[in-house]
Amino acid sequence: MLANLVRKIVPENWRPIGYLTHLTQAKTTYKVQAGPFAGMRYIEKSIGSAYIPKLLGIYERELNPFIEKACQLDLQKIIDIGGGEGYYAVGMALKNPSTQIIVYEMEAKGQDAIAQMAKLNSVFDQIKICGKCELEDLKQELLGNSKKLVICDVEGYELNLLNPDKVPSFKNTCILVELHDFITRGLAEEIYSRFESTHYIKRIWQKDRYKNDFPYHTFYTQLLPSSYIDWAVSEWRPEQMSWFWMEPLK
Repeated sequence: MLANLVRKIVPENWRPIGYLTHLTQAKTTYKVQAGPFAGMRYIEKSIGSAYIPKLLGIYERELNPFIEKACQLDLQKIIDIGGGEGYYAVGMALKNPSTQIIVYEMEAKGQDAIAQMAKLNSVFDQIKICGKCELEDLKQELLGNSKKLVICDVEGYELNLLNPDKVPSFKNTCILVELHDFITRGLAEEIYSRFESTHYIKRIWQKDRYKNDFPYHTFYTQLLPSSYIDWAVSEWRPEQMSWFWMEPLK
């Protein structure tokens, strides 16, 4: 009740997270500042994930070496499952201008945001925007011997989708998947067992973000408790998360 009262009285720009968001937008002019997608133009909010880290260029920065590696593989197709507002779909389109991008996003507002992001960055014609991804979609998209990458962040549904018994073409596909063990315990071990005979597998662990990751300082930010800025640059993870980078052995 008190929190609701504060929201009614205090303008959004002067609430801690609102202030930090608007400060970041002003300082970055809505462009990603670092990482593999530096320079990418951004919309005013994210869909289902942290926003400030994306503008700062520190979002999922543990993955940067693998994103850069993927961009050196001369990929013919990139499939992004769980696209949000298009951080990876649009970012990878910019990094790989001759590569077809297929992005799956269940939420209509996410699909609209991806289209907006793609137009902002002049890659709209390079990206195909789809709804929910199922096994049949992957069977079709992964046909053929051309080099492909799947980026997967689907809140536990990766256990259903990443099944090489049902999608044999996975054996020739690079995969970068966020592992949601907090939803299904043992999920990472199960996926590892499915791909260990066909892929080199590297597990990547999330590292914490702290106040020092926020580069903009004002009188107001000096007054804020460190916990607010820690939260602003964090990625709102329920526990320490991890990913698999999986690259075909052949």
